Amino acid sequence: MEILVINAGSSSVKFSLFDFDSLRPIARGLLDWAGDARRTTVTLTPQSGQAIRRELDAPDYHAGVVAAMRLLAELPLAGEKGRTSGRPLDIRPLDIRPLNIRVVGHRLIHGGEKIRRPVRIDEAMKETIRGVAHLAPLHIPAGLQAIRAAEDALPDAMQVGLFDTAFFGDIPPCAYLYPVPYAWYEDWGIRRFGFHGTSHAYCTARAAEMLGSAIPDGSDEPVGRLVICHLGQGGSAAAVRNGTAVTNTMGFTPLEGFMMGTRSGTLDPGLLLYVQRKHGLSVDQLDDILHHRSGLLGISGVSSDFRQVEAAAAEGHQRARLALDVYAYRVRAMVGALAVTIGGIDALVFTGGIGENSVWLRRQVCRGLECLGVELDDDLNATLSPDADLATPGSTARVLAIHTREDLMIAREARRMARDETP
Repeated sequence: MEILVINAGSSSVKFSLFDFDSLRPIARGLLDWAGDARRTTVTLTPQSGQAIRRELDAPDYHAGVVAAMRLLAELPLAGEKGRTSGRPLDIRPLDIRPLNIRVVGHRLIHGGEKIRRPVRIDEAMKETIRGVAHLAPLHIPAGLQAIRAAEDALPDAMQVGLFDTAFFGDIPPCAYLYPVPYAWYEDWGIRRFGFHGTSHAYCTARAAEMLGSAIPDGSDEPVGRLVICHLGQGGSAAAVRNGTAVTNTMGFTPLEGFMMGTRSGTLDPGLLLYVQRKHGLSVDQLDDILHHRSGLLGISGVSSDFRQVEAAAAEGHQRARLALDVYAYRVRAMVGALAVTIGGIDALVFTGGIGENSVWLRRQVCRGLECLGVELDDDLNATLSPDADLATPGSTARVLAIHTREDLMIAREARRMARDETP
């Protein structure tokens, strides 16, 4: 039996296939529309073997997800006989017999205040999810399409949803309330939610293992004070105490917090009022600028890709260097603020594409955090790859680089729910 994990984004869908009993990864894949509303590229990579890349007409997520599952069913996977990948793809819904998928786990961005735990997805739950679509209009409709595709193609499989906001479901009111009229929260539901929760949850458990204090099920024993920095095209940090999230730098939307690839992160709200009144910017113009033309791209003028900005800075591009300095400064400042909320740091965790791969960024963030007991070993930082402890022997806080495994986290929870419901 197998577990299928689907992660539907705003313009792409990632998927992974795991063995049910061992959670051994079997294959992973990507559907990418790349700006074309009708055609998608399907890339499938078996755990052992060469990647397969196909292009097909798929006008929506439903057609694309079904096509991806058919390709999975036709691919010769490790240790299995009789499947071929040479037949033409058919995007009609089908019962995928060559696969024996028992449960499908979906990563969903937003569960609002009502959904704080992994859930079984049925018709009532889909209505609940639709009810918070306005909080993540780019992601929730895509996730619902992916759910419908999985239901149509795999009618006997259990559908499970994990929500990025759920990991922050227990943060206290002092952390989630904004200092605006209380009616905004009561009547409109405006509060801090927090995002990247699936990644932060995985890193919490993995960090506990690396620190030698794995989180026991149902235990209240302390497992440490963690500040976890998920740094990629989007970025957020979480303060975690004894396995429970205390707060997250993202807020009501994923726009708050760190400077990101194209997103501004936290700003003085008076700045927005000023440019509207003084320079006549409309709400739509501000929305576009803050989400798509700010961050690394806005300051550097080079790219939203951290690697390209790093390369430009190394060649002497001054605005690229400035963008990197602003990025590192803001991460370091927010790490310091989060550390105060949990009374110090036992481990500082870097994850995400930038956090896992940028030697420069980790060094710059840690420089200045010695007052919190953080001492990075420069040689280890430059030579070790995740998962690794990069702190000096004398550092009172460990510095961990962890390869985040959101897909594995979803697979674990999906398997747990499937087992719990087995008679």
